[in-house]
Amino acid sequence: MDAQHTQTQRTEKDTFFKSHSNSPLTAEQKAQFSGLRYFDYNPALHLIVEITPFAEKKEVQIQTTTGETRWYRRYGEFEFDVEGQPVRLTIYQTPHGFFLPFVDAAAGTDTYPAGRYLDVEANEDGQFEIDFNQAYNPYCAYNEKWSCPITPAENRLKVAIRAGEKIPQGAWVGEE
Repeated sequence: MDAQHTQTQRTEKDTFFKSHSNSPLTAEQKAQFSGLRYFDYNPALHLIVEITPFAEKKEVQIQTTTGETRWYRRYGEFEFDVEGQPVRLTIYQTPHGFFLPFVDAAAGTDTYPAGRYLDVEANEDGQFEIDFNQAYNPYCAYNEKWSCPITPAENRLKVAIRAGEKIPQGAWVGEE
């Protein structure tokens, strides 16, 4: 995706959050909603990667923010560089597709402390498009009624991923 398409998606997401009946926001939040915050589009963090599948694709339990657990299959991993720093992340497989949760070094200041997510797909040639500009906060970032998987330790990075959605701020999330 390019910067223009990404901006269009962001505008549509704000409209969804503000007015749709399936929005993760409460009615009170919708009334004060001022829009989500994002990093500027970063073409360096729009990647096409080779996934190294795990020989044994183990089922693992991942705890959620409400204390439940959910099962995911560890599918494979990939490596890339962020500002000269090598990074490795694990992709998980669910009945609904591939899931990439991650926490970066900006967590708690610029990004949501519990991490952000990407839903990724394999291309026709088996490579994966990983566009961190599409990274989004889980619904539990907006209010506590949502149950969200907590990012596993193997996907907690020591570098900042300055792309995608930022930590929510403003009166609509209970902060000024």
